Amino acid sequence: MLAIKQYRFNLPNITHYKQYPPSVNKIYSYFECRRKKGSQFSEVVFFGLQYLLKKYLTGPVVTEEKIQEAKLFYQMHFRQTVFDEEGWRKVLEKYDGRLPIRIKAVPEGRVIPRGNVLFTVENTDPDFFWLTNYIETMLVQMWYPITVATISREFKKILAKHLRATSGNLEGLDFKLHDFGYRGVSSQESAALGGAAHLVNFCSTDTVAGLLMAQHYYSCPMAGFSIPAAEHSTIISWGRSREKEAFERILDQFSSGPVSVVSDSYDIFKACKQIWGDKLKERVMERSQDSCLVIRPDSGDPAETLIEVIKILEQCFGCSVNSMGYKVLPSYLRIIQGDGIDLRSVDEILQKLTDEGWSAENVFFGCGSALLQKLNRDTLNCAFKCSYVETNGKGMDVYKQPVTDPSKGSKRGRLSLRRNSDGFLETVERGAGKPEEDLLVTVFENGVLLQDYTLEEIRKNARLWEEEVSPAQHNQDQEPLDQHIINGLH
Repeated sequence: MLAIKQYRFNLPNITHYKQYPPSVNKIYSYFECRRKKGSQFSEVVFFGLQYLLKKYLTGPVVTEEKIQEAKLFYQMHFRQTVFDEEGWRKVLEKYDGRLPIRIKAVPEGRVIPRGNVLFTVENTDPDFFWLTNYIETMLVQMWYPITVATISREFKKILAKHLRATSGNLEGLDFKLHDFGYRGVSSQESAALGGAAHLVNFCSTDTVAGLLMAQHYYSCPMAGFSIPAAEHSTIISWGRSREKEAFERILDQFSSGPVSVVSDSYDIFKACKQIWGDKLKERVMERSQDSCLVIRPDSGDPAETLIEVIKILEQCFGCSVNSMGYKVLPSYLRIIQGDGIDLRSVDEILQKLTDEGWSAENVFFGCGSALLQKLNRDTLNCAFKCSYVETNGKGMDVYKQPVTDPSKGSKRGRLSLRRNSDGFLETVERGAGKPEEDLLVTVFENGVLLQDYTLEEIRKNARLWEEEVSPAQHNQDQEPLDQHIINGLH
């Protein structure tokens, strides 16, 4: 494989140019998240292609130096001559090192039912048919930002449902889920991609790499925000007998603006009752909504611990009842639960709080590995397949249909994405789609990026709809017909 900016392509692809029919002149492939019966997710958020295109494919990416480097590398690796030196030199000479391929894709941020085409790839010059699937491995890595953005949006549905049910509005929704995942991912690039994918849906993060990606590749100067926060080392370094002094120091150092203090280093219940609710009670009450204290439990059963903590804080500081009849702690006091959080547990916690008469206004959540790391390509069954070829200028629809697993059957022919007469999105196969109805947009052609989405545009595309907050519609298999935006201010 030629090193296009970095070594990022699947080794077997190096030899594929030798395997196609001798007179083939076009290869057309597509990417989808296959529909799978019983899956937790029925739709996906399309995000991340622009980053990959800008970083790895845009502009002159082939040079003579890279050709020579790749030639030597693959001679050593395969121990035989398989590298297509002539083909790559033609790219360099004919296109100044730019790739003669075309990519059409769903606009970033769009929410698409699974089983539909998300992007297509084809060569624009018959001499370079082998390029289409040569870049497959890099493009299939789209599975990661798509999956994170999808999971993040599922969190948002759950949070919106409970917040509106217990407060009557969605105020603060964009800050309800904080990205704690930076240290739990496999690399800096994973942190950047995953962190940026979360920022499609929320504005709360500690993953700086994601903020920088949103800034550099999606034109957003500051996509997310955080607050000063204690960790266990800054508490236990005072010693067990001086936990109160550790807490007080934080209040002194961050007297304005909100601050989060992990409070379970020894005994979360004693810390809330005897320190926050007694020895430092006046200091806490001096704070305001704009400089609230956010107490963080970080161990034990998430739901049981959080409910016990909120009851203790109620005893010490009191509470009010909102317009929906649910209890709310004083505005200077909130809780963030960041341990043991995933889609299932956050729903359970919020439901138990509701059952105990508490509004979702009282709590924030932090999520790390369940948001950025406990997932893989099979979470959404992402696949890249060839569906159309031309040989001597004659087109042929192609597909796979394994007898052992019908779910792995692939689509046929040229594809388009449209909204049908019933209002649902569907993929049209075999080249039967009408160009004027196609929702796929040409984003890349012959080395040039043709669409440059901002994070603001992407967030608008990913906004929640009124029907999605209703329990009856949550995670259903079909896209709502008449959708109404209910949020989107970031």
